[in-house]
Amino acid sequence: QVQLVESGGGLVQAGGALRLSCAASGRTSGTYAMGWFRQAPGKEREFVADISWTSGWTSYVDSVKDRFTISRDYAKNTVYLQMNSLKPEDTAVYYCYADLPGRRYWGQGTQVTVSS
Repeated sequence: QVQLVESGGGLVQAGGALRLSCAASGRTSGTYAMGWFRQAPGKEREFVADISWTSGWTSYVDSVKDRFTISRDYAKNTVYLQMNSLKPEDTAVYYCYADLPGRRYWGQGTQVTVSS
């Protein structure tokens, strides 16, 4: 069993920055990737970024790849999403996830609101 606790969301103005954190606890041995999805009002949940837990390889959706950076602290079982140059269209609930063999675990979501 894995628990994911997210933090760092909030309200910022366009052009601002936020850093989201997601700390994993429980039976995390075997984690091979962690990442983030987001869901904006009235839209489908969208992949944002992920990172290979051991190698550090990253991937991003095109709309954020020049502005967001995903990273991980291997020792703390924590993944981060540094979000710079935020745009109103980044407004969404952001969900972190952890992939373990046979199962994907999800965090509770954290609201990010970007005002124009």
